Amino acid sequence: MKAEDLLFTTTHEWAFVSGETAVIGISDHAQKELGDVVFIEMPETGRKLTMGEEFGTIESTKAASQLYAPLSGTVIETNNTVTKSPELVNKDPYGAGWLIKVKFSNKDEIAKLMDFPRYSAAL
Repeated sequence: MKAEDLLFTTTHEWAFVSGETAVIGISDHAQKELGDVVFIEMPETGRKLTMGEEFGTIESTKAASQLYAPLSGTVIETNNTVTKSPELVNKDPYGAGWLIKVKFSNKDEIAKLMDFPRYSAAL
């Protein structure tokens, strides 16, 4: 995926919306700020999330940060590869480094996210 195809939050998560699902990860900017990612705590499949709610933790050699849901919905998949190899978030934040997939429950929330030019301008 390219950054131009994604929607972003002010807390540096991204969402790729397709049909009724969204793939979610953290932005390239966020992974650079964190440094080498060493651990990711993911939510359970089936967990219901509310937009803006904390859904996990990401830890690096520099800091630990909370992860926040860009959209409300139900977690339908977690990226187990990233759990085992968290450095994928640094190597490919918009591809292999995705974190969760959510079946979202409120399409109106999509309009609250920023496109890449707006997100970049806000950095």
